[in-house]
Amino acid sequence: MKVAVVGATGMVGQVMLNVLAERNFPITKLIPVASERSVGKKVTYKDKEYTIHSMADAIAAKPQIAIFSAGGNTSLEFAPKFAEVGTTVIDNSSAWRMDPTKKLVVPEINASSLTKEDKIIANPNCSTIQMVLAMSPLHRDYGIKRLVISTYQSITGTGVKAVQQLENEYAGEKGDMAYPYPIHRNAIPACDVFQDNGYTKEELKLVNETQKILDDRSIAVTATAVRIPVVGGHSESVNVELNKPFEEKDIRQVLSATSGVTVQDNPDTNTYPMPIYAEGKNDVFVGRIRRDYSQENTLNMWIVSDNLRKGAATNAVQIGEYLIENGLV
Repeated sequence: MKVAVVGATGMVGQVMLNVLAERNFPITKLIPVASERSVGKKVTYKDKEYTIHSMADAIAAKPQIAIFSAGGNTSLEFAPKFAEVGTTVIDNSSAWRMDPTKKLVVPEINASSLTKEDKIIANPNCSTIQMVLAMSPLHRDYGIKRLVISTYQSITGTGVKAVQQLENEYAGEKGDMAYPYPIHRNAIPACDVFQDNGYTKEELKLVNETQKILDDRSIAVTATAVRIPVVGGHSESVNVELNKPFEEKDIRQVLSATSGVTVQDNPDTNTYPMPIYAEGKNDVFVGRIRRDYSQENTLNMWIVSDNLRKGAATNAVQIGEYLIENGLV
């Protein structure tokens, strides 16, 4: 099982290597890939050093699986070239997510739709993954009519430059700015690029990807995405309007029984999800589950997950595991 990790030197790529190692992914040959300026450098996997390969060399090696985390333009150019030599690409960028010919996969929800013919598989956006994992069982049992989402997103979603900006600001030092404003002691209501309709790309991803993954275009979704000075993971306040009446205890029970979801919900002991505890973990944590008394069949909840883990690397690796276990590569 030859596996290429494209973008191996990046923030998500490094977590990808860690997750592959932790889960004992059945790799016989690892092919780390990065930009031309990184070719020949080394990355560490399972305490061994591996040399960074060029894209051309990786394609020539014909790996069974290539996991991409190198940006949309790179994926648009090179994912088809890997697919042409028989490689199954799992792509972590936004390049293929809304392509109607490509599957957008959260394994616990819709991996069963995958076939051998799916040579480019899209990994959803980080903020979408954690939310739909909690929403999927509710949609199955009650039907979701509308979602109102407010996100509180980690700077790690922007990348190394944002982490460096925050560290510089903590230290009172000047340096490159990932954001147009300071992020220390601040909240910036602008994740990604603003569109003509006044929403950002991040907000529209939550709308469009949710409908695609849950396979229901009738679900009304609106979102506000905010960047905060946190490194452990993304947090989301989600208001869920259901089609059927519910009991809070039943909602907790349904979520507790969902693979990949951990319910942390006891106000008496100040138990609720927080990014400081989600960091480094693969689950999605759900708490503050309570009825919305202002509207019928509606509830509120708080959802937290490590955006570099389940929001990116872990979800991609789980897709790869499913492909192998079901003989699809």
